[in-house]
Amino acid sequence: MNDDQPLEIEDFLPMPQDPRILVMVKPSDRPCFLALWALAVRLTKLLEDAREPLIGQIKLAWWRDMLALLEQDAQAIPKGEPLLAELVLHWRGQAGLGKLVDAAEALLLAEDDLARKDAGADFGAQLFHLSSRCLLPKGAAASEGSIGQHWGLLWAACLCRGSDAASALMVAAAAAPTSRTKTFSRPLRSLLMLDRLAARIAAEKGGRDHRREGLILLRIGLFGR
Repeated sequence: MNDDQPLEIEDFLPMPQDPRILVMVKPSDRPCFLALWALAVRLTKLLEDAREPLIGQIKLAWWRDMLALLEQDAQAIPKGEPLLAELVLHWRGQAGLGKLVDAAEALLLAEDDLARKDAGADFGAQLFHLSSRCLLPKGAAASEGSIGQHWGLLWAACLCRGSDAASALMVAAAAAPTSRTKTFSRPLRSLLMLDRLAARIAAEKGGRDHRREGLILLRIGLFGR
Protein backbone atom coordinates (compact mmCIF):
# COMPACT_ATOMS: atom_id res chain seq x y z
CA MET A 1 0.00 0.00 0.00
CA ASN A 2 3.03 2.27 0.08
CA ASP A 3 6.68 2.56 -0.87
CA ASP A 4 9.16 -0.30 -0.47
CA GLN A 5 10.50 0.73 2.92
CA PRO A 6 9.63 -1.82 5.62
CA LEU A 7 7.11 -0.68 8.19
CA GLU A 8 8.25 -0.13 11.76
CA ILE A 9 4.97 1.01 13.21
CA GLU A 10 6.51 2.45 16.37
CA ASP A 11 8.54 4.89 14.26
CA PHE A 12 5.36 6.49 12.90
CA LEU A 13 2.72 6.01 15.56
CA PRO A 14 2.48 6.37 19.32
CA MET A 15 1.98 2.89 20.75
CA PRO A 16 0.92 1.68 24.20
CA GLN A 17 4.06 -0.46 24.49
CA ASP A 18 5.91 2.82 25.07
CA PRO A 19 6.77 2.52 28.78
CA ARG A 20 5.81 6.16 29.32
CA ILE A 21 2.27 5.21 28.25
CA LEU A 22 2.07 1.66 29.55
CA VAL A 23 2.85 2.83 33.07
CA MET A 24 -0.64 4.38 33.13
CA VAL A 25 -2.24 0.94 32.65
CA LYS A 26 -2.82 -1.19 35.73
CA PRO A 27 -0.65 -4.35 35.59
CA SER A 28 -3.76 -6.52 35.80
CA ASP A 29 -5.19 -4.84 32.67
CA ARG A 30 -2.06 -5.03 30.55
CA PRO A 31 -2.34 -8.58 29.12
CA CYS A 32 -5.81 -7.92 27.64
CA PHE A 33 -4.79 -4.44 26.45
CA LEU A 34 -1.53 -5.52 24.83
CA ALA A 35 -3.07 -8.59 23.17
CA LEU A 36 -5.59 -6.31 21.45
CA TRP A 37 -2.88 -3.93 20.25
CA ALA A 38 -0.80 -6.88 19.05
CA LEU A 39 -3.78 -7.78 16.85
CA ALA A 40 -3.85 -4.21 15.52
CA VAL A 41 -0.14 -4.45 14.70
CA ARG A 42 -0.64 -7.80 12.96
CA LEU A 43 -3.43 -6.39 10.79
CA THR A 44 -1.29 -3.34 10.02
CA LYS A 45 1.61 -5.47 8.84
CA LEU A 46 -0.78 -7.62 6.81
CA LEU A 47 -1.91 -4.49 4.95
CA GLU A 48 1.69 -3.36 4.58
CA ASP A 49 2.63 -6.67 2.94
CA ALA A 50 -0.46 -6.89 0.71
CA ARG A 51 0.90 -6.35 -2.81
CA GLU A 52 -2.40 -7.48 -4.29
CA PRO A 53 -5.75 -6.58 -2.69
CA LEU A 54 -7.12 -10.08 -3.29
CA ILE A 55 -4.29 -11.69 -1.32
CA GLY A 56 -4.81 -9.19 1.46
CA GLN A 57 -8.54 -9.95 1.52
CA ILE A 58 -7.86 -13.69 1.80
CA LYS A 59 -5.59 -13.15 4.79
CA LEU A 60 -8.05 -10.75 6.40
CA ALA A 61 -10.85 -13.29 5.86
CA TRP A 62 -8.82 -15.86 7.82
CA TRP A 63 -8.49 -13.47 10.72
CA ARG A 64 -12.17 -12.62 10.53
CA ASP A 65 -13.00 -16.34 10.77
CA MET A 66 -10.64 -16.83 13.72
CA LEU A 67 -12.10 -13.87 15.59
CA ALA A 68 -15.61 -15.20 14.99
CA LEU A 69 -14.51 -18.51 16.53
CA LEU A 70 -12.95 -16.59 19.41
CA GLU A 71 -16.36 -15.13 20.16
CA GLN A 72 -18.48 -18.22 19.55
CA ASP A 73 -16.34 -21.35 19.94
CA ALA A 74 -12.80 -20.62 21.10
CA GLN A 75 -12.02 -24.33 21.54
CA ALA A 76 -12.22 -24.74 17.75
CA ILE A 77 -9.38 -22.28 17.15
CA PRO A 78 -6.32 -24.09 15.75
CA LYS A 79 -3.24 -24.26 17.95
CA GLY A 80 0.18 -22.92 17.03
CA GLU A 81 -0.48 -19.20 16.48
CA PRO A 82 0.89 -17.34 19.54
CA LEU A 83 -1.26 -14.25 19.02
CA LEU A 84 -4.43 -16.31 18.79
CA ALA A 85 -3.42 -18.09 21.98
CA GLU A 86 -3.11 -14.72 23.73
CA LEU A 87 -6.48 -13.60 22.39
CA VAL A 88 -8.09 -16.83 23.59
CA LEU A 89 -6.72 -16.17 27.08
CA HIS A 90 -7.96 -12.61 27.31
CA TRP A 91 -10.74 -12.11 24.73
CA ARG A 92 -12.59 -15.44 24.64
CA GLY A 93 -16.34 -14.94 24.20
CA GLN A 94 -16.12 -11.21 23.50
CA ALA A 95 -17.65 -9.60 20.44
CA GLY A 96 -16.35 -6.74 18.33
CA LEU A 97 -12.80 -7.65 17.35
CA GLY A 98 -13.96 -8.46 13.82
CA LYS A 99 -14.76 -4.76 13.36
CA LEU A 100 -11.01 -4.10 13.28
CA VAL A 101 -10.70 -6.52 10.37
CA ASP A 102 -13.60 -4.81 8.60
CA ALA A 103 -11.95 -1.39 8.96
CA ALA A 104 -8.60 -2.77 7.78
CA GLU A 105 -10.28 -4.27 4.71
CA ALA A 106 -12.05 -0.98 4.02
CA LEU A 107 -8.68 0.77 3.89
CA LEU A 108 -7.22 -1.98 1.71
CA LEU A 109 -10.01 -1.52 -0.85
CA ALA A 110 -10.45 2.26 -0.57
CA GLU A 111 -10.23 4.06 -3.90
CA ASP A 112 -10.52 7.70 -2.87
CA ASP A 113 -9.56 10.05 -0.04
CA LEU A 114 -12.99 9.99 1.59
CA ALA A 115 -13.06 6.19 1.77
CA ARG A 116 -9.54 6.10 3.20
CA LYS A 117 -10.43 8.74 5.80
CA ASP A 118 -13.55 6.83 6.83
CA ALA A 119 -11.61 3.56 7.11
CA GLY A 120 -8.80 5.11 9.15
CA ALA A 121 -11.14 6.92 11.52
CA ASP A 122 -13.19 3.74 11.98
CA PHE A 123 -10.10 1.61 12.72
CA GLY A 124 -8.97 4.07 15.38
CA ALA A 125 -12.43 4.40 16.91
CA GLN A 126 -12.92 0.63 17.09
CA LEU A 127 -9.43 0.05 18.53
CA PHE A 128 -9.86 2.67 21.25
CA HIS A 129 -13.39 1.49 22.06
CA LEU A 130 -12.18 -2.09 22.45
CA SER A 131 -9.19 -0.89 24.48
CA SER A 132 -11.53 0.85 26.90
CA ARG A 133 -13.11 -2.52 27.71
CA CYS A 134 -9.76 -3.62 29.13
CA LEU A 135 -9.30 -0.46 31.16
CA LEU A 136 -12.75 0.29 32.58
CA PRO A 137 -14.74 -1.76 35.08
CA LYS A 138 -16.20 -4.95 33.65
CA GLY A 139 -19.11 -4.29 31.31
CA ALA A 140 -18.17 -0.65 30.68
CA ALA A 141 -16.66 0.88 27.56
CA ALA A 142 -16.11 4.26 26.00
CA SER A 143 -18.57 5.34 23.33
CA GLU A 144 -17.66 4.12 19.85
CA GLY A 145 -16.57 6.90 17.53
CA SER A 146 -15.85 9.37 20.31
CA ILE A 147 -12.14 8.62 20.68
CA GLY A 148 -9.30 7.32 18.56
CA GLN A 149 -9.83 9.20 15.30
CA HIS A 150 -6.53 11.10 15.45
CA TRP A 151 -4.68 7.84 15.92
CA GLY A 152 -6.69 5.98 13.25
CA LEU A 153 -6.17 8.64 10.59
CA LEU A 154 -2.46 8.79 11.39
CA TRP A 155 -2.42 4.97 11.12
CA ALA A 156 -3.95 5.18 7.64
CA ALA A 157 -1.45 7.88 6.63
CA CYS A 158 1.36 5.63 7.82
CA LEU A 159 0.13 2.81 5.60
CA CYS A 160 -0.23 5.12 2.60
CA ARG A 161 3.06 6.93 3.17
CA GLY A 162 4.89 8.13 0.10
CA SER A 163 1.66 8.96 -1.73
CA ASP A 164 -0.66 11.95 -2.13
CA ALA A 165 -3.21 9.96 -0.11
CA ALA A 166 -0.88 10.06 2.89
CA SER A 167 -0.75 13.85 2.78
CA ALA A 168 -4.54 14.09 2.71
CA LEU A 169 -4.82 11.66 5.62
CA MET A 170 -2.23 13.59 7.63
CA VAL A 171 -4.21 16.80 7.13
CA ALA A 172 -7.39 14.98 8.17
CA ALA A 173 -5.69 13.58 11.27
CA ALA A 174 -4.52 17.04 12.33
CA ALA A 175 -7.98 18.52 11.70
CA ALA A 176 -10.03 15.76 13.35
CA PRO A 177 -12.19 16.91 16.27
CA THR A 178 -10.40 16.55 19.58
CA SER A 179 -12.39 14.60 22.14
CA ARG A 180 -12.93 16.51 25.35
CA THR A 181 -10.54 15.53 28.10
CA LYS A 182 -13.41 14.45 30.34
CA THR A 183 -14.28 11.81 27.75
CA PHE A 184 -11.16 10.02 29.01
CA SER A 185 -11.78 9.06 32.63
CA ARG A 186 -8.70 8.35 34.74
CA PRO A 187 -8.52 4.64 33.76
CA LEU A 188 -8.35 5.79 30.13
CA ARG A 189 -5.34 8.06 30.69
CA SER A 190 -3.20 5.89 28.40
CA LEU A 191 -5.71 6.37 25.56
CA LEU A 192 -5.70 10.12 26.17
CA MET A 193 -1.92 10.06 25.76
CA LEU A 194 -2.19 8.15 22.49
CA ASP A 195 -4.93 10.47 21.19
CA ARG A 196 -3.13 13.70 22.01
CA LEU A 197 0.24 12.48 20.80
CA ALA A 198 -1.23 11.28 17.49
CA ALA A 199 -2.82 14.70 16.97
CA ARG A 200 0.52 16.41 17.60
CA ILE A 201 2.42 14.10 15.23
CA ALA A 202 -0.17 14.77 12.53
CA ALA A 203 0.13 18.53 13.09
CA GLU A 204 3.89 18.17 12.58
CA LYS A 205 3.22 16.27 9.32
CA GLY A 206 4.59 13.08 10.76
CA GLY A 207 7.61 14.60 12.44
CA ARG A 208 8.48 13.33 15.92
CA ASP A 209 10.44 14.99 18.70
CA HIS A 210 10.73 12.29 21.34
CA ARG A 211 11.99 14.66 24.02
CA ARG A 212 9.03 16.99 23.56
CA GLU A 213 6.71 13.99 23.42
CA GLY A 214 8.07 12.94 26.81
CA LEU A 215 7.08 16.29 28.30
CA ILE A 216 3.59 16.04 26.81
CA LEU A 217 3.12 12.53 28.20
CA LEU A 218 4.40 13.58 31.61
CA ARG A 219 1.95 16.49 31.72
CA ILE A 220 -0.97 14.26 30.72
CA GLY A 221 0.10 11.58 33.18
CA LEU A 222 0.27 14.06 36.05
CA PHE A 223 -2.63 16.38 35.26
CA GLY A 224 -4.80 14.51 32.74
CA ARG A 225 -4.66 17.23 30.11
